[in-house]
Amino acid sequence: MDGQTRTLTASFEVTDWSDEVYDEPAEGPAMGTATVAKRFTGVLEGTSVARLLTAGGPGGRGYVASERIEGVLDGRRGSFVVQHGGLDAGGDLRTFGHVVPGSGTGELAGLAGEVRFRHDESGAAVTFVLTS
Repeated sequence: MDGQTRTLTASFEVTDWSDEVYDEPAEGPAMGTATVAKRFTGVLEGTSVARLLTAGGPGGRGYVASERIEGVLDGRRGSFVVQHGGLDAGGDLRTFGHVVPGSGTGELAGLAGEVRFRHDESGAAVTFVLTS
């Protein structure tokens, strides 16, 4: 990348999801793991696999994830890892995420910045605010 801050948004679809609950107490949220595969289109053409840790119950839910994305981002081919998460308190959804420093390969070596995933009535998308 050229050192300027750039905001890019791509659409995605979940192509596979498998999950397992590993802790389901009588009180409190259930905790689990999930493996999620995605296909991205638009400014990012590629695929990913993410491993999530989840927690959820009647009062809310949350997740944290590590995800390797492979493909072409803004004309540059390679792969990179993002770590992201989200919290949902009854419709008040907050997400966060970052490109893992040093995880970029190929033409995406040195990639850095923030990542935000969203799912709403218009579909699923990821927005990158890249600083390199």
